[in-house]
Amino acid sequence: MSIEEKSRYVNDAVELLKELIATPRASRNETEAADVMEQRMAQWGLNPQREANNLWAVSDNFDEAKQTILLNAHIDTVKPVKTWTRDPYEPEVIGDKLFGIGANDCGGGLVTLLQVFRILKGRKLPFNLIYLASAEEEVSGKNGIEHVLLLLPKIDVAIVGEPTGMQPAIAEKGLMVIDGYAKGVSGHAARNEGVNAIYEALDDLVWLRDYKFTKESPLLGATKMTVTQVESGTQHNVIPDSLHFVIDVRTNEFYQNEFVFAFLQKHMKRCTLEARSFRLHSSSIPVEHPLVKRCLELGLKPFGSPTLSDQALMSFPSFKLGPGESSRSHSADEFICISEMEHALETYLKIIP
Repeated sequence: MSIEEKSRYVNDAVELLKELIATPRASRNETEAADVMEQRMAQWGLNPQREANNLWAVSDNFDEAKQTILLNAHIDTVKPVKTWTRDPYEPEVIGDKLFGIGANDCGGGLVTLLQVFRILKGRKLPFNLIYLASAEEEVSGKNGIEHVLLLLPKIDVAIVGEPTGMQPAIAEKGLMVIDGYAKGVSGHAARNEGVNAIYEALDDLVWLRDYKFTKESPLLGATKMTVTQVESGTQHNVIPDSLHFVIDVRTNEFYQNEFVFAFLQKHMKRCTLEARSFRLHSSSIPVEHPLVKRCLELGLKPFGSPTLSDQALMSFPSFKLGPGESSRSHSADEFICISEMEHALETYLKIIP
């Protein structure tokens, strides 16, 4: 590819990202942003297909006998935090930085992978390519990738364009959110009546604080659980008759969510537990996979990611690789460097043979 061609594709990616930044697209409200993506993909002759706010395109001469690589990133963003010092919906370029909501997570990967697909779509390749811009990633929504994967051809491997500094995240922790409940009996605090739900929960909360899972992953470390919310009581002089708490569980590849839940429930003395979902499992791809081996040949360094993505909903091998840095995600004054997008374009085209 000539310098002029590369510059044109990078510029197209930047201009599309600017349009997306200017279009509010918080999870479950991505319709207008999906419209923008659909119009631009059609303009580039990519023949987009759409289901709800998910968009995808399939490479020319699709052959079921070949393996299929999915290029995926999400359209949606979180809502902006209050500490932004500039308008999050006003794209602003200062030097090499493009500021705006979702620029880093994961607008840079979204628009750059689209250019990769655009470049490779018509070429004769030993595999099929599918590009998918998915919705509701930030809330793991039912109308996002979990829904649309059922409509796609069989996928063999996926590259997910989350911000990783263009280093391959070949393993990712799973997530399970658990609600815990303790029951008591209300009474007047002055007469020390009733059964205090807070005291009923104390032993279980201490056990949750102190227990350590033994199987540690070389890439993901230990499975961790943290009590992050506790609610109880109505006023100072009433013995609380109920307590609710929330546990955030981050699993490595050695522990399935269902096992962890059953294990925790077994060890509760007074509390009952309810899992909100089991579906967000830990995910990984073998180091021996050809795409990972290609990353290694290019000098990239695989690592394990503590943050969750749509990988958790993929039943096939996948890894995260995208421009930007995870530390910028969900932060005020979020930005992506244009040079990072340019480097990503070059790297993707080297990895995908």
